[in-house]
Amino acid sequence: MFGWSDIPTFVISLGIILPIVAFIHESGHFVSTYLFGGKMKFVFGRGKLLFKRGDFEIRRVYFLDAWTQLEKLDINNRWTHSIIYLSGSLFNILSVVIINTLIHLDILPAHLFFYQFGYFSLYFVFFSLLPVEFGEGQPSDGKAFIDVVRYGTEKGPIK
Repeated sequence: MFGWSDIPTFVISLGIILPIVAFIHESGHFVSTYLFGGKMKFVFGRGKLLFKRGDFEIRRVYFLDAWTQLEKLDINNRWTHSIIYLSGSLFNILSVVIINTLIHLDILPAHLFFYQFGYFSLYFVFFSLLPVEFGEGQPSDGKAFIDVVRYGTEKGPIK
């Protein structure tokens, strides 16, 4: 049951853990795009712009959302697009494996922070790969992956 004593944990989860998980996820898309010779805009949060450096932005409501927008891609085929869509979830899964390994090796303590990190990461993977359309032509990573494999790169949101 959720009580008043759980409020600090909720605030830490919302303000620290969720943004870290979102950053890791979007970093997966960013790194894979970079490996294929691409350029990507990386936006962290929503609302008024707080900080901008190159193609990286931090917005006022930093914990709400993060997203990337591909601007160019040198190696442009259905397999590179598929890897880019799946790499966010792959980074989330890899981060959970690394954290759990460090806990089992007694390098990190078995702390609630790391358990919540694992839960949020796996939730992020699940909802990212759920093949749904968010509206206005914005598919989830899973839906975009299916569209690219089925129809090719010209059908996916990355062109």
